[in-house]
Amino acid sequence: MKSDYDYVIVGGGLAGASAVEGIRERDAAGSILLIGEEVHLPYDRPPLSKKLWFGKKNVEDIFLHDRAFYDTHGVALALGAAASRLDPAAKRITLAGGATYGYGKLLLATGCKPRHLDIPGGDLDGICYFRDLDDYLHTRGKAAEGKSAVVVGGGFIGSELAAALNINKLDVTMIFPGELLCDRVLPDYLGRAVQQRYQEKGVRILASDKPVSFGNNGNQFVTRTWKGETIASDIVIVGVGVVPDLELARSGGLEVGNGIVVNEYLETSSPDIYAAGDNAFFPYRVLGQAMRIEHWDHALIQGRWAGRNMAGAHEPYTHLPYFFSDLFEFGYEATGEVDSRLETFADWQKENETGVIYYLRDGKVRGVMMCNVWDKVETARELIRKDETVSPEKLRGLIR
Repeated sequence: MKSDYDYVIVGGGLAGASAVEGIRERDAAGSILLIGEEVHLPYDRPPLSKKLWFGKKNVEDIFLHDRAFYDTHGVALALGAAASRLDPAAKRITLAGGATYGYGKLLLATGCKPRHLDIPGGDLDGICYFRDLDDYLHTRGKAAEGKSAVVVGGGFIGSELAAALNINKLDVTMIFPGELLCDRVLPDYLGRAVQQRYQEKGVRILASDKPVSFGNNGNQFVTRTWKGETIASDIVIVGVGVVPDLELARSGGLEVGNGIVVNEYLETSSPDIYAAGDNAFFPYRVLGQAMRIEHWDHALIQGRWAGRNMAGAHEPYTHLPYFFSDLFEFGYEATGEVDSRLETFADWQKENETGVIYYLRDGKVRGVMMCNVWDKVETARELIRKDETVSPEKLRGLIR
């Protein structure tokens, strides 16, 4: 492997792999090095808590490309390699093993790392802070019918995994500090309905609670909670959010905050260095504010956009990403500012099951959640982009 490349991409996830495609759209010959901390080829992350559990995908189906793709597109791979130091002045990046590489243009697509619980036993061997393919393989290997699981966290990952484990006939207990599941995005009336559905399926819900310690009794984990509950289980999964991976950016003196700060062209504060994906704090044009987004569609499109800009496109990032989730039979797609603190208007076909929720600020639609209503994301995007004041009467029946 040579030591200097026209393009170096740090991050072997969706944003990094998409950047390869973006570069090749404009530069067919420039040399590319893709550095990934995991030993696996880049893969899709959503199936780890969704389709892999339901038999709708196999592990081999989640990889974005096979190795031949990277060979064909002239991409050198350094997998299982963590980048440890960035020197923007010398335009070089150093890996943990000591290897160094020069770059013409650099993309930081380092993503996020899971938050860990700072409690006694929080680092106990076998507790899974669920994030990557190895975590799925580890958990799936233990998730046999009749086993028990504690899931800590009531957000996307916790809710999806609790449903998946329940469907696979495990005895599941959920623990989270809020009153309702997914309370940052679901309005309270919908959160209550979804939570009731979980309980009807047999998931034990310990809301407004949190673990204070983990231990083991030889055969099982023992979780103790703030409210005095003690739960023995075969599996403990923690999904309490993530933090952007900023260590490499900091080592190079880049501007960081809630992510690596980039401009509308996805350029960082240092020349020839870009950032994209979960770790990028970027100007969200449609919503008129700077944000960091952790969703699949965002990583897919922003990574490709960054690759094109690295290869000279100089195009402002204007995409309005969407996200999706499956919570038992309740599935949704959503786009824009989907924040439960906003005013909402629900246009139900079947209450709390099928319909559209509009999230409004000052009478304008800022976000849309389509509950068991499919293939309407672009319609919702157009509504948000219009930025017009609308009444609930005008929204009724608008998206079906």
